[in-house]
Amino acid sequence: MLCLQAVENPSCAEIRDVLTAAGMNVYMENKMHPKEWNRDVQFRGRVRVQLKQTDGSLCQEKFKSRKDVMFYVAEMIPKLKTRTQKSGGSDSSSQQGEGGKKSKKKKK
Repeated sequence: MLCLQAVENPSCAEIRDVLTAAGMNVYMENKMHPKEWNRDVQFRGRVRVQLKQTDGSLCQEKFKSRKDVMFYVAEMIPKLKTRTQKSGGSDSSSQQGEGGKKSKKKKK
């Protein structure tokens, strides 16, 4: 089954940014699933979201369940500036530093 709301490679920081902008109480933890094969920092983290107050009432009416939060995050992450900006011309910028100055040693 293909899910149209899926986001490719969402990071914890992106999820945090989207939910914080929506007014949710968000807490990030530096955790990782034990079976995760990639130990890079960019794949690390867990986001905890407060859906209900201590009295059982919802923090926000539009987020009634975790599923609502997931759909909202999947909708909003592609609209982030980091996702919409294209980094064009990266090949030419990597070649600029090749003809740089040579270092000179100081005489003592």
